[in-house]
Amino acid sequence: MSLVTLGTVALDNIKTPSGDKNHLLGGSASHFAMSARLFTKVHLVSVIGEDFPQKHVTFFKQKGVDITSVIERKGKTFAWYGEYLKGDFNHAITRATELGVLLTYYPQVALEHRELPNVFLANFDPEIQMNFLMLMKNSKFVGMDTMNLWIANKKKAVTKLMKKVDLFIANDGEAMALTEETNLIKAVKKLKTMGPKIVVVKKGEHGVVVYSDKYFFSFPAFPVEKVVDPTGAGDTFAGGLMGYLSKAKKHDEKTMRKAAIYATTLASFNVEGFGMAKTAPLTLATAHQRMTDYLKFIRPVS
Repeated sequence: MSLVTLGTVALDNIKTPSGDKNHLLGGSASHFAMSARLFTKVHLVSVIGEDFPQKHVTFFKQKGVDITSVIERKGKTFAWYGEYLKGDFNHAITRATELGVLLTYYPQVALEHRELPNVFLANFDPEIQMNFLMLMKNSKFVGMDTMNLWIANKKKAVTKLMKKVDLFIANDGEAMALTEETNLIKAVKKLKTMGPKIVVVKKGEHGVVVYSDKYFFSFPAFPVEKVVDPTGAGDTFAGGLMGYLSKAKKHDEKTMRKAAIYATTLASFNVEGFGMAKTAPLTLATAHQRMTDYLKFIRPVS
């Protein structure tokens, strides 16, 4: 059931209509781990700088997240400065980015982690994702995420990597940019022809679409009354999805539907607080309480 993931571990500085927060623990791998840990043991592969706060190291350990393959290098930890304007939580404005130790990073993976069958490539440079995947010796189910930056600047590397994964996750804008389709359903189907067995497209506040040769379905998002900070919601979703699939050890329609419901529920917690304020204290029991409400919300009339 164990799961290994490559991604960023970052220090986020975020401004939304609800306030400003600095030096929050962030990054694709961090948010992914906070939801995936509810289902399975998570092993992170990443890099941090000398300035990375010890309290964050302690936090990972307290949450049971293995950071053996997170290496420390001279220099600064990757930092992101972003802002969400009032009324638009679907698009973050990047005010500044400090790549720091990411500039010279090459994945280093503990030998025992290279044998793990469940692998997730959280949002990262696709060339680094490929380098990491080549280090893995026993991959049985591989998931992948990406973003518009890599699609715009390294599309060939993204599409090359897609041929090697079982599960591909992107948001709707990324899906259409990658396929050059203006219709989302056409984009989803085209993504499937590019390599992955299963395609999952996140639509933010409008839910999710899941597509494979054997099934095709969609769920709405959980209705959240107040969004505080959506940073990391997509990574939280991916962690819930991949974490549940790793635990279930199968990927049929019934399992995928349940995984998508878990992922949607967990992502709804993420947006209600800054950083990991709402996902860090989460337990499956708490998630199940909200899932009960969500299932009532999506249940069809008989």
